[in-house]
Amino acid sequence: MNFYDVVFTLLVSLCGLLTWRQYHVGEEPEVKALTQPSPTPNAKAEASQFTRLFLTVYCLVMGSDWLQGPYVYSLYKDQFGLQETIVAALFTTGFLSGGISGYFVGQFADRYGRKTACLVFCVTYSIACFSTLVPKLPILILGRVFGGLSTSLMYSAFESWMVTEYHKRQVEKAGTSLSSMFGIMTTLNSIVAILAGVFSEWLVQVTSTKRAPFMASAGLLVIAFWIILACWTENYGDSHQSVETAASTIPAKSVLKVVLTDRRILTLGLASCFFEGSMYLFVFFWTPALKAAAAAQSNGSTELPLGMIFATFMASVMLGSLLFNTLISSQRLLTPSRLLTIIFATASSSLLIPIVTKSEALTFWSFCVFEMCVGMYWPSVGYLKGRIVEDGIRARVYGMLRIPLNLFVVVALGLVKEGEGYRNAVFMVCSGLLVVTSGVFHHVVSD
Repeated sequence: MNFYDVVFTLLVSLCGLLTWRQYHVGEEPEVKALTQPSPTPNAKAEASQFTRLFLTVYCLVMGSDWLQGPYVYSLYKDQFGLQETIVAALFTTGFLSGGISGYFVGQFADRYGRKTACLVFCVTYSIACFSTLVPKLPILILGRVFGGLSTSLMYSAFESWMVTEYHKRQVEKAGTSLSSMFGIMTTLNSIVAILAGVFSEWLVQVTSTKRAPFMASAGLLVIAFWIILACWTENYGDSHQSVETAASTIPAKSVLKVVLTDRRILTLGLASCFFEGSMYLFVFFWTPALKAAAAAQSNGSTELPLGMIFATFMASVMLGSLLFNTLISSQRLLTPSRLLTIIFATASSSLLIPIVTKSEALTFWSFCVFEMCVGMYWPSVGYLKGRIVEDGIRARVYGMLRIPLNLFVVVALGLVKEGEGYRNAVFMVCSGLLVVTSGVFHHVVSD
């Protein structure tokens, strides 16, 4: 076993241990029994049907995204032979598309329905996948435009549908809290991502083309489309109103006013911009950063097992989500807002390691720590947004919060230069911004 296989095995073993502990130690059932009534069989059946329908689609959709993850940069840079500045421009196009469409897709989802928006996502993301079959720059740019639009839909419509249905069906009465729902989503997302990383590596080896994971991704999107079409119910900006009334209940200016005047939502926007922005920049820079570290130590070859490395990163994300479940849902040692302040500070430190050392092992471990922070971040921020943002404007607010995030990434990628100097500068700036975010979050947001 090489170094990356050993780390992957270690992290998966830790995930297995934490999973066993959570599902066999229990969560103080006698305390629960005293504080809330036992759920009825009908409530349990309703909750079970809801979670099964949503999580099946969620895993398919996230799997379609993760299959592409290890090879987006390498497909453009290595297989298509594009310069790093052109690759950065393609990434920038995707984020610019996401930034421009961010608010409009939220408005579309609230007006015409979250289910409809999810169906549109499956179509647009499939188009983005098929664009890789034609290695012509205009087609690749068009694919990135559809990819950016799809990402905005993915991170607003699906979660908005889930939270609204959760409240409408009163799933909490069946004993499933919103925080545990987000924890389950992140854990399943991590498992899917690990499998996607390993499977994409196998696909590339078997087919000898880095396009193969993108075609597999399109296949998963087709399956998700038919399940959503056949099994999901529709909900709108206000789940208790029809499409006509829901669309006109809260005008756009009022939604913008809510975002700008609520300090908690503004702070969530700050966290989204700088943490998720750092995460997306990490997606672009982790491959060249690891290659540079490997070359500096050099045994000669700098060819890396990208699929296995990606799977290890996703095991780190899963470990983070399991730690969230332990710290928040099971032991209640921290609140989500307090955990987020720790996450931002830890992520800041992890981004400094590649700057101060040329060790391949230390660089890789620091990236694993950053990904573990990502695993704790998603359920924490999802829970807070679920509590703070009203159902009637949820998709629009979520879309608005992604606009500064995409602009931040666009600016960073738009200035990309060849070599490690710029990459280190990006890591340094992201590290500093995360320290600021940690301090602001600690003072503004409380549970």
